[in-house]
Amino acid sequence: MKIALYIAFQNKSSIDCCIEIINLISDNNQLVVDSKIKNEIDEKTCEKLVFFDSNERIDSDIDFVFAVGGDGTILRSITYVKDSNVPILGVNTGRLGFLTSVQKESISDAISHIKNNKFSIINRTILKVKSSSKNNSFADYPYALNEVTIQRKDTTSLLNISCQINDKYLTNYWSDGLIVSTPTGSTGYSLSNGGSIVSPESNVILLNPIAPHNINMRSLVIPNDSNIKIDIEGDNEINLSVDSRMYSVSSSNQIEISKADFTIKTIKFDNDNFYKRLREKLFWGQDMRNKNHNN
Repeated sequence: MKIALYIAFQNKSSIDCCIEIINLISDNNQLVVDSKIKNEIDEKTCEKLVFFDSNERIDSDIDFVFAVGGDGTILRSITYVKDSNVPILGVNTGRLGFLTSVQKESISDAISHIKNNKFSIINRTILKVKSSSKNNSFADYPYALNEVTIQRKDTTSLLNISCQINDKYLTNYWSDGLIVSTPTGSTGYSLSNGGSIVSPESNVILLNPIAPHNINMRSLVIPNDSNIKIDIEGDNEINLSVDSRMYSVSSSNQIEISKADFTIKTIKFDNDNFYKRLREKLFWGQDMRNKNHNN
């Protein structure tokens, strides 16, 4: 079993957790460690470790990626995992950690479960975005696990966003922007914008306008084999975010969003499920009248 230990943010909690994982994993397992934390590990331990550059393509012999941090770390780790089909275990050292599979305090048990094959895999839909422009700044990795978001830039004026689904006209959104979300992303920015929560295994895509200037506009759920084409009136710059990666593009370019031809695999343990996370992370049902069901 070969594990890649990935970290995005070099805060003390994440670094301490990485060091704990390094100490826990036995010599029978191969471990490669993100070079970003090399300077945080003592010299004697460093001599025994192999480091990798997360900007390079993942090695073909990696069995698992441990992403240590929070939800933001999971989102950043997909730029390392890409379409390799290597499962990701999210280890939460942050705050909410809705996407992470295990808290840092339970990492020892998690490693034991993986060794004993006591886990399952969730295949998460990925969105692919492309533009009519030949100079796409996001073309190096145009994929999103959570959402693709179009937002106004350097203006207080509304955007006029024309949307087609499978070449059929849907509507014009007069709004501050548009969120196109996966089921995984339904508990992220889309939720904060009033969107529906969707189970991660669902085969759907969500369209959610940001502050629409029409009270009839609501979040829309469509099949995930749909092709979405977006045209924006004018020729000003807009912000296009692909998960946590932000780009500036011309509104004169047509934007096309569809399901990618691969998925991101995350690890789920038997004592965990999506509905339990809704209760524990988003406090669903935290009501004294539900005292017999809160566990």
